Amino acid sequence: MFIWLRSLAFRRTINLPPPALLALSYAILIVIGMLALELPVSTHHGIAWGDALFTAVSAVTVTGLGVVDTGSAFTTTGQAFILLLIQLGGLGIMVFAVLILSAMGLPIGMSHHVFLREDLNQTSVRELVRLLKVILWVVLVCELGGTALLACVTVPEFGWQTGLWQALFHSISAFNNAGFALFPDSMVRWANNPLVNFTIPMLVIIGGLGYSVIADIFQLRQWRRFSLHTKLMLVGTAVLLVGSTVLFAVLEWDNAKTLGSMASAFDKWQASWFQAVISRTAGFNSINLAEMHDNTTLMFISLMLIGGGSTSTAGGIKVTTFIILLLATLAFFRRQQRIHAFGRSVGLEQVLKVQALVVTTLLSVMFGVFLLTLTHDGEFLNLLFEAVSALATVGVSRGITGELDQLGRTIIMLLMFIGRVGPLTLGFFLAMQVPPRVRYPASQVYLG
Repeated sequence: MFIWLRSLAFRRTINLPPPALLALSYAILIVIGMLALELPVSTHHGIAWGDALFTAVSAVTVTGLGVVDTGSAFTTTGQAFILLLIQLGGLGIMVFAVLILSAMGLPIGMSHHVFLREDLNQTSVRELVRLLKVILWVVLVCELGGTALLACVTVPEFGWQTGLWQALFHSISAFNNAGFALFPDSMVRWANNPLVNFTIPMLVIIGGLGYSVIADIFQLRQWRRFSLHTKLMLVGTAVLLVGSTVLFAVLEWDNAKTLGSMASAFDKWQASWFQAVISRTAGFNSINLAEMHDNTTLMFISLMLIGGGSTSTAGGIKVTTFIILLLATLAFFRRQQRIHAFGRSVGLEQVLKVQALVVTTLLSVMFGVFLLTLTHDGEFLNLLFEAVSALATVGVSRGITGELDQLGRTIIMLLMFIGRVGPLTLGFFLAMQVPPRVRYPASQVYLG
Protein backbone atom coordinates (compact mmCIF):
# COMPACT_ATOMS: atom_id res chain seq x y z
CA MET A 1 0.00 0.00 0.00
CA PHE A 2 1.27 3.43 -0.86
CA ILE A 3 0.51 6.91 0.40
CA TRP A 4 -0.04 9.83 -1.94
CA LEU A 5 1.82 12.79 -0.47
CA ARG A 6 1.09 16.22 -1.93
CA SER A 7 4.28 18.20 -2.49
CA LEU A 8 3.79 21.91 -1.88
CA ALA A 9 7.11 22.79 -3.48
CA PHE A 10 6.48 21.21 -6.87
CA ARG A 11 2.67 20.86 -6.85
CA ARG A 12 2.83 17.24 -7.83
CA THR A 13 2.08 13.90 -6.25
CA ILE A 14 4.90 11.86 -4.77
CA ASN A 15 4.42 8.12 -4.34
CA LEU A 16 6.05 6.97 -1.09
CA PRO A 17 5.59 3.76 0.90
CA PRO A 18 4.74 4.27 4.59
CA PRO A 19 8.16 3.11 5.92
CA ALA A 20 9.96 5.53 3.61
CA LEU A 21 7.76 8.37 4.80
CA LEU A 22 8.38 7.39 8.43
CA ALA A 23 12.12 7.24 7.82
CA LEU A 24 11.92 10.67 6.20
CA SER A 25 10.04 11.94 9.26
CA TYR A 26 12.78 10.69 11.57
CA ALA A 27 15.42 12.26 9.32
CA ILE A 28 13.62 15.60 9.39
CA LEU A 29 13.31 15.38 13.18
CA ILE A 30 17.06 14.74 13.41
CA VAL A 31 17.83 17.84 11.34
CA ILE A 32 15.46 19.95 13.46
CA GLY A 33 17.06 18.55 16.59
CA MET A 34 20.54 19.35 15.33
CA LEU A 35 19.52 22.95 14.62
CA ALA A 36 17.90 23.25 18.06
CA LEU A 37 21.04 21.94 19.80
CA GLU A 38 23.16 24.50 17.94
CA LEU A 39 21.16 27.42 19.35
CA PRO A 40 23.11 29.62 21.79
CA VAL A 41 20.61 28.82 24.56
CA SER A 42 21.21 25.09 24.20
CA THR A 43 24.88 24.91 25.16
CA HIS A 44 27.21 26.63 27.59
CA HIS A 45 30.09 27.25 25.21
CA GLY A 46 28.82 25.97 21.86
CA ILE A 47 29.48 22.61 20.21
CA ALA A 48 30.53 21.58 16.70
CA TRP A 49 27.87 20.85 14.11
CA GLY A 50 29.05 17.26 13.92
CA ASP A 51 28.60 16.83 17.68
CA ALA A 52 25.10 18.35 17.51
CA LEU A 53 24.17 16.01 14.64
CA PHE A 54 25.51 12.95 16.49
CA THR A 55 23.59 13.89 19.63
CA ALA A 56 20.38 14.46 17.66
CA VAL A 57 20.69 11.10 15.88
CA SER A 58 21.39 9.33 19.16
CA ALA A 59 18.38 10.99 20.84
CA VAL A 60 15.87 10.43 18.04
CA THR A 61 16.93 6.79 17.66
CA VAL A 62 16.81 6.43 21.49
CA THR A 63 20.32 5.01 21.53
CA GLY A 64 22.26 7.02 24.11
CA LEU A 65 25.73 7.09 22.58
CA GLY A 66 27.37 10.49 22.91
CA VAL A 67 30.46 12.42 21.88
CA VAL A 68 29.89 15.22 24.42
CA ASP A 69 28.78 15.06 28.04
CA THR A 70 25.05 15.78 28.19
CA GLY A 71 25.11 17.20 31.70
CA SER A 72 28.00 19.65 31.29
CA ALA A 73 27.88 20.60 27.59
CA PHE A 74 24.16 21.42 27.38
CA THR A 75 22.11 23.91 29.34
CA THR A 76 18.76 22.97 30.84
CA THR A 77 17.17 24.20 27.61
CA GLY A 78 19.46 21.99 25.53
CA GLN A 79 18.74 19.03 27.79
CA ALA A 80 15.01 19.71 27.35
CA PHE A 81 15.48 19.60 23.56
CA ILE A 82 17.26 16.24 23.92
CA LEU A 83 14.45 14.95 26.13
CA LEU A 84 11.85 16.00 23.56
CA LEU A 85 13.79 14.23 20.80
CA ILE A 86 13.97 11.11 22.96
CA GLN A 87 10.22 11.17 23.62
CA LEU A 88 9.34 11.75 19.98
CA GLY A 89 11.80 9.17 18.73
CA GLY A 90 10.93 6.60 21.35
CA LEU A 91 7.17 6.65 20.98
CA GLY A 92 7.18 7.53 17.32
CA ILE A 93 6.23 10.65 15.49
CA MET A 94 2.97 9.19 14.18
CA VAL A 95 1.96 8.11 17.69
CA PHE A 96 2.19 11.72 18.79
CA ALA A 97 0.41 12.95 15.68
CA VAL A 98 -2.55 10.60 16.17
CA LEU A 99 -2.70 11.33 19.91
CA ILE A 100 -2.89 15.04 19.17
CA LEU A 101 -5.58 14.51 16.52
CA SER A 102 -7.60 12.38 18.95
CA ALA A 103 -7.25 14.93 21.75
CA MET A 104 -8.48 17.69 19.42
CA GLY A 105 -11.45 15.59 18.36
CA LEU A 106 -10.32 15.49 14.75
CA PRO A 107 -10.99 12.40 12.61
CA ILE A 108 -8.12 10.00 12.05
CA GLY A 109 -7.91 9.02 8.40
CA MET A 110 -6.79 5.76 6.88
CA SER A 111 -3.43 7.29 5.96
CA HIS A 112 -2.72 8.00 9.63
CA HIS A 113 -3.66 4.42 10.47
CA VAL A 114 -1.24 3.10 7.88
CA PHE A 115 1.61 5.24 9.20
CA LEU A 116 0.81 4.23 12.74
CA ARG A 117 0.61 0.57 11.84
CA GLU A 118 4.14 0.69 10.44
CA ASP A 119 5.50 2.68 13.38
CA LEU A 120 4.01 0.28 15.94
CA ASN A 121 4.90 -2.80 13.88
CA GLN A 122 1.28 -3.95 13.72
CA THR A 123 -0.15 -6.20 11.03
CA SER A 124 -3.67 -4.75 11.21
CA VAL A 125 -5.09 -1.23 11.32
CA ARG A 126 -7.84 -2.33 13.73
CA GLU A 127 -7.67 -1.45 17.40
CA LEU A 128 -4.88 1.10 16.85
CA VAL A 129 -6.66 3.93 18.65
CA ARG A 130 -7.33 1.60 21.59
CA LEU A 131 -3.65 0.72 21.65
CA LEU A 132 -2.79 4.41 21.57
CA LYS A 133 -4.88 5.07 24.67
CA VAL A 134 -3.04 2.29 26.47
CA ILE A 135 0.26 3.78 25.33
CA LEU A 136 -0.69 7.23 26.63
CA TRP A 137 -1.70 5.96 30.07
CA VAL A 138 1.35 3.73 30.41
CA VAL A 139 3.68 6.56 29.41
CA LEU A 140 2.14 9.01 31.88
CA VAL A 141 2.00 6.58 34.79
CA CYS A 142 5.50 5.14 34.28
CA GLU A 143 7.34 8.37 33.56
CA LEU A 144 5.67 10.35 36.34
CA GLY A 145 5.94 7.44 38.75
CA GLY A 146 9.60 6.99 37.89
CA THR A 147 10.17 10.70 38.41
CA ALA A 148 8.62 10.55 41.87
CA LEU A 149 10.75 7.56 42.91
CA LEU A 150 14.00 8.96 41.53
CA ALA A 151 13.28 12.33 43.14
CA CYS A 152 13.59 10.62 46.51
CA VAL A 153 17.27 10.18 45.63
CA THR A 154 18.08 13.28 43.56
CA VAL A 155 16.21 15.97 45.53
CA PRO A 156 18.02 15.36 48.86
CA GLU A 157 21.34 15.40 47.00
CA PHE A 158 20.84 18.28 44.55
CA GLY A 159 17.90 20.30 45.85
CA TRP A 160 14.33 20.63 44.62
CA GLN A 161 14.82 22.34 41.25
CA THR A 162 17.87 20.44 40.03
CA GLY A 163 16.78 17.19 41.69
CA LEU A 164 13.32 17.16 40.11
CA TRP A 165 14.76 17.92 36.68
CA GLN A 166 17.31 15.12 36.97
CA ALA A 167 14.62 12.71 38.14
CA LEU A 168 12.35 13.64 35.21
CA PHE A 169 15.19 13.45 32.68
CA HIS A 170 16.40 10.02 33.78
CA SER A 171 12.85 8.67 34.11
CA ILE A 172 11.93 9.59 30.53
CA SER A 173 15.32 8.45 29.26
CA ALA A 174 14.93 5.08 31.00
CA PHE A 175 11.34 4.43 29.93
CA ASN A 176 12.22 5.18 26.31
CA ASN A 177 15.28 2.92 26.62
CA ALA A 178 17.49 5.83 25.55
CA GLY A 179 20.21 5.65 28.19
CA PHE A 180 21.03 9.38 28.20
CA ALA A 181 22.33 10.44 31.62
CA LEU A 182 23.29 13.81 33.08
CA PHE A 183 26.48 12.48 34.70
CA PRO A 184 29.73 11.57 32.94
CA ASP A 185 29.80 8.20 34.73
CA SER A 186 26.12 7.50 34.02
CA MET A 187 24.71 5.68 37.09
CA VAL A 188 28.01 4.66 38.70
CA ARG A 189 27.48 7.08 41.61
CA TRP A 190 24.30 5.18 42.54
CA ALA A 191 25.58 1.66 41.95
CA ASN A 192 24.81 0.80 45.59
CA ASN A 193 21.43 2.57 45.81
CA PRO A 194 18.54 0.04 45.90
CA LEU A 195 15.90 2.58 44.84
CA VAL A 196 17.81 3.58 41.69
CA ASN A 197 18.67 -0.05 40.95
CA PHE A 198 14.96 -0.86 41.10
CA THR A 199 13.42 2.18 39.40
CA ILE A 200 15.66 2.53 36.35
CA PRO A 201 15.57 -1.19 35.41
CA MET A 202 11.79 -1.43 35.91
CA LEU A 203 11.22 1.58 33.64
CA VAL A 204 13.50 -0.01 31.05
CA ILE A 205 11.72 -3.37 31.31
CA ILE A 206 8.21 -1.90 30.98
CA GLY A 207 9.27 0.33 28.07
CA GLY A 208 10.97 -2.64 26.41
CA LEU A 209 8.12 -5.14 26.74
CA GLY A 210 6.07 -3.59 23.99
CA TYR A 211 2.70 -1.89 24.04
CA SER A 212 0.83 -4.90 22.67
CA VAL A 213 2.03 -6.93 25.67
CA ILE A 214 1.08 -4.16 28.08
CA ALA A 215 -2.35 -3.88 26.43
CA ASP A 216 -2.87 -7.63 26.93
CA ILE A 217 -1.90 -7.38 30.59
CA PHE A 218 -4.10 -4.35 31.23
CA GLN A 219 -7.21 -5.69 29.53
CA LEU A 220 -7.21 -9.47 29.94
CA ARG A 221 -5.35 -10.18 33.18
CA GLN A 222 -5.60 -13.92 32.50
CA TRP A 223 -2.70 -16.00 31.27
CA ARG A 224 -4.81 -18.34 29.16
CA ARG A 225 -6.30 -15.40 27.23
CA PHE A 226 -2.95 -13.79 26.44
CA SER A 227 -1.81 -13.86 22.84
CA LEU A 228 1.08 -16.12 21.86
CA HIS A 229 3.25 -13.04 21.38
CA THR A 230 2.56 -11.88 24.95
CA LYS A 231 3.31 -15.30 26.41
CA LEU A 232 6.57 -15.59 24.48
CA MET A 233 7.61 -12.08 25.51
CA LEU A 234 6.88 -12.55 29.20
CA VAL A 235 8.53 -15.95 29.46
CA GLY A 236 11.47 -14.98 27.26
CA THR A 237 12.08 -11.72 29.14
CA ALA A 238 11.95 -13.47 32.51
CA VAL A 239 14.39 -16.19 31.44
CA LEU A 240 16.79 -13.68 29.90
CA LEU A 241 16.71 -11.41 32.96
CA VAL A 242 17.32 -14.20 35.46
CA GLY A 243 19.91 -15.97 33.32
CA SER A 244 21.88 -12.85 32.40
CA THR A 245 21.86 -11.57 36.01
CA VAL A 246 23.29 -14.84 37.34
CA LEU A 247 25.78 -15.19 34.50
CA PHE A 248 27.00 -11.60 34.84
CA ALA A 249 27.53 -12.09 38.58
CA VAL A 250 29.39 -15.36 38.06
CA LEU A 251 31.69 -13.93 35.40
CA GLU A 252 32.48 -10.62 37.13
CA TRP A 253 32.21 -11.51 40.83
CA ASP A 254 35.96 -11.44 41.51
CA ASN A 255 36.91 -8.81 38.92
CA ALA A 256 38.42 -6.03 41.06
CA LYS A 257 37.67 -3.45 38.35
CA THR A 258 33.92 -4.17 38.23
CA LEU A 259 32.02 -6.17 40.88
CA GLY A 260 35.05 -7.25 42.88
CA SER A 261 35.54 -3.79 44.39
CA MET A 262 32.03 -3.66 45.88
CA ALA A 263 31.71 -4.08 49.64
CA SER A 264 28.88 -6.58 49.95
CA ALA A 265 27.30 -9.45 48.05
CA PHE A 266 24.03 -7.49 47.94
CA ASP A 267 25.75 -4.64 46.11
CA LYS A 268 27.24 -7.08 43.62
CA TRP A 269 23.84 -8.59 42.90
CA GLN A 270 22.36 -5.10 42.52
CA ALA A 271 24.97 -4.18 39.91
CA SER A 272 24.55 -7.53 38.15
CA TRP A 273 20.77 -7.02 37.96
CA PHE A 274 21.18 -3.46 36.72
CA GLN A 275 23.56 -4.38 33.91
CA ALA A 276 21.60 -7.50 32.95
CA VAL A 277 18.51 -5.35 32.35
CA ILE A 278 20.38 -2.54 30.64
CA SER A 279 22.41 -4.79 28.35
CA ARG A 280 19.47 -5.57 26.04
CA THR A 281 17.90 -2.16 25.69
CA ALA A 282 19.23 1.01 27.33
CA GLY A 283 22.61 2.70 27.56
CA PHE A 284 23.01 3.25 31.30
CA ASN A 285 25.83 1.66 33.26
CA SER A 286 26.64 1.38 36.97
CA ILE A 287 30.11 -0.15 36.48
CA ASN A 288 33.00 0.50 34.10
CA LEU A 289 32.06 -1.60 31.07
CA ALA A 290 35.51 -1.19 29.55
CA GLU A 291 36.95 -3.29 32.40
CA MET A 292 34.68 -6.29 31.91
CA HIS A 293 36.22 -9.65 31.04
CA ASP A 294 36.11 -10.62 27.37
CA ASN A 295 33.62 -13.42 28.04
CA THR A 296 31.29 -10.98 29.79
CA THR A 297 31.65 -8.58 26.88
CA LEU A 298 30.63 -11.31 24.42
CA MET A 299 27.60 -12.08 26.57
CA PHE A 300 26.77 -8.37 26.56
CA ILE A 301 26.98 -8.25 22.77
CA SER A 302 24.67 -11.26 22.46
CA LEU A 303 22.09 -9.68 24.76
CA MET A 304 22.25 -6.40 22.82
CA LEU A 305 21.54 -8.25 19.59
CA ILE A 306 18.49 -9.93 21.14
CA GLY A 307 17.09 -6.61 22.39
CA GLY A 308 13.59 -6.05 23.74
CA GLY A 309 10.06 -6.49 22.44
CA SER A 310 8.24 -5.50 19.27
CA THR A 311 6.11 -2.33 19.45
CA SER A 312 8.44 -1.07 22.17
CA THR A 313 11.14 1.55 22.55
CA ALA A 314 13.84 -1.14 22.57
CA GLY A 315 16.03 -2.25 19.68
CA GLY A 316 17.69 -5.49 18.62
CA ILE A 317 16.17 -8.38 16.67
CA LYS A 318 13.57 -8.65 19.48
CA VAL A 319 12.96 -11.37 22.05
CA THR A 320 10.19 -13.09 20.11
CA THR A 321 12.40 -13.27 17.02
CA PHE A 322 15.12 -14.96 19.06
CA ILE A 323 12.64 -17.44 20.57
CA ILE A 324 11.14 -18.35 17.18
CA LEU A 325 14.66 -18.89 15.87
CA LEU A 326 15.40 -21.29 18.73
CA LEU A 327 12.07 -23.09 18.29
CA ALA A 328 12.67 -23.46 14.55
CA THR A 329 16.08 -24.98 15.23
CA LEU A 330 14.58 -27.37 17.79
CA ALA A 331 11.79 -28.32 15.37
CA PHE A 332 14.38 -29.14 12.69
CA PHE A 333 16.23 -31.55 14.97
CA ARG A 334 12.92 -33.13 15.97
CA ARG A 335 11.96 -33.50 12.30
CA GLN A 336 8.83 -31.42 12.84
CA GLN A 337 7.22 -29.46 10.01
CA ARG A 338 5.69 -26.77 12.21
CA ILE A 339 6.69 -24.84 15.33
CA HIS A 340 4.53 -25.24 18.44
CA ALA A 341 4.44 -23.11 21.58
CA PHE A 342 1.77 -22.73 24.30
CA GLY A 343 -0.79 -24.70 22.31
CA ARG A 344 -0.33 -22.58 19.19
CA SER A 345 1.63 -23.09 15.99
CA VAL A 346 3.84 -20.73 14.03
CA GLY A 347 3.80 -21.01 10.26
CA LEU A 348 6.64 -21.10 7.77
CA GLU A 349 5.97 -17.49 6.79
CA GLN A 350 6.88 -16.30 10.29
CA VAL A 351 10.05 -18.38 10.26
CA LEU A 352 11.09 -16.82 6.95
CA LYS A 353 10.51 -13.35 8.42
CA VAL A 354 12.69 -14.26 11.39
CA GLN A 355 15.40 -15.50 9.06
CA ALA A 356 15.28 -12.31 6.99
CA LEU A 357 15.49 -10.09 10.08
CA VAL A 358 18.36 -12.02 11.67
CA VAL A 359 20.39 -12.26 8.47
CA THR A 360 19.87 -8.55 7.73
CA THR A 361 20.96 -7.63 11.25
CA LEU A 362 24.06 -9.82 11.17
CA LEU A 363 25.09 -8.50 7.75
CA SER A 364 24.64 -4.93 8.96
CA VAL A 365 26.83 -5.62 11.99
CA MET A 366 29.53 -7.27 9.88
CA PHE A 367 29.54 -4.44 7.36
CA GLY A 368 29.54 -1.80 10.09
CA VAL A 369 32.45 -3.40 11.94
CA PHE A 370 34.37 -3.76 8.68
CA LEU A 371 33.99 -0.05 7.95
CA LEU A 372 34.97 0.87 11.51
CA THR A 373 38.18 -1.17 11.23
CA LEU A 374 39.07 0.88 8.15
CA THR A 375 38.70 4.16 10.01
CA HIS A 376 39.83 3.26 13.53
CA ASP A 377 42.78 1.05 14.46
CA GLY A 378 41.54 -0.12 17.84
CA GLU A 379 40.76 -3.32 19.69
CA PHE A 380 38.39 -5.42 17.60
CA LEU A 381 36.14 -6.40 20.51
CA ASN A 382 35.57 -2.74 21.36
CA LEU A 383 34.66 -1.94 17.76
CA LEU A 384 32.26 -4.88 17.63
CA PHE A 385 30.74 -3.78 20.93
CA GLU A 386 30.26 -0.23 19.62
CA ALA A 387 28.73 -1.33 16.32
CA VAL A 388 26.24 -3.71 17.95
CA SER A 389 25.35 -1.10 20.57
CA ALA A 390 24.59 1.41 17.81
CA LEU A 391 22.63 -0.95 15.54
CA ALA A 392 20.62 -2.39 18.44
CA THR A 393 20.04 1.19 19.73
CA VAL A 394 21.34 0.18 23.16
CA GLY A 395 23.81 3.01 23.68
CA VAL A 396 26.38 1.46 26.02
CA SER A 397 30.03 2.03 25.15
CA ARG A 398 33.46 0.87 26.19
CA GLY A 399 34.80 4.39 25.76
CA ILE A 400 35.75 4.57 22.09
CA THR A 401 32.88 6.75 20.83
CA GLY A 402 34.81 9.97 21.43
CA GLU A 403 37.96 8.48 19.86
CA LEU A 404 36.36 7.91 16.46
CA ASP A 405 37.09 10.31 13.62
CA GLN A 406 34.31 11.96 11.65
CA LEU A 407 33.99 9.03 9.25
CA GLY A 408 33.78 6.59 12.15
CA ARG A 409 31.11 8.72 13.80
CA THR A 410 29.18 8.82 10.53
CA ILE A 411 29.21 5.01 10.42
CA ILE A 412 27.90 4.86 13.99
CA MET A 413 25.15 7.38 13.13
CA LEU A 414 24.10 5.32 10.12
CA LEU A 415 23.98 2.18 12.25
CA MET A 416 21.82 3.96 14.83
CA PHE A 417 19.44 5.23 12.14
CA ILE A 418 19.22 1.82 10.48
CA GLY A 419 18.62 0.19 13.85
CA ARG A 420 15.67 2.49 14.49
CA VAL A 421 13.94 2.69 11.09
CA GLY A 422 15.38 -0.42 9.42
CA PRO A 423 12.98 -2.91 11.07
CA LEU A 424 10.06 -0.72 9.97
CA THR A 425 11.17 -0.84 6.36
CA LEU A 426 11.98 -4.55 6.50
CA GLY A 427 8.66 -5.32 8.17
CA PHE A 428 6.79 -3.44 5.44
CA PHE A 429 8.36 -5.43 2.64
CA LEU A 430 7.88 -8.69 4.55
CA ALA A 431 4.21 -7.83 4.98
CA MET A 432 3.72 -7.34 1.25
CA GLN A 433 2.44 -10.62 -0.17
CA VAL A 434 3.02 -10.92 -3.89
CA PRO A 435 1.77 -14.23 -5.28
CA PRO A 436 4.30 -15.88 -7.61
CA ARG A 437 3.33 -15.95 -11.26
CA VAL A 438 5.51 -18.94 -12.08
CA ARG A 439 6.08 -22.06 -10.00
CA TYR A 440 9.28 -24.02 -10.47
CA PRO A 441 9.91 -27.71 -9.75
CA ALA A 442 11.63 -28.49 -6.45
CA SER A 443 15.24 -29.59 -6.40
CA GLN A 444 17.77 -30.84 -3.87
CA VAL A 445 20.44 -28.57 -2.37
CA TYR A 446 23.04 -30.11 -0.07
CA LEU A 447 23.38 -28.21 3.19
CA GLY A 448 25.75 -28.46 6.14
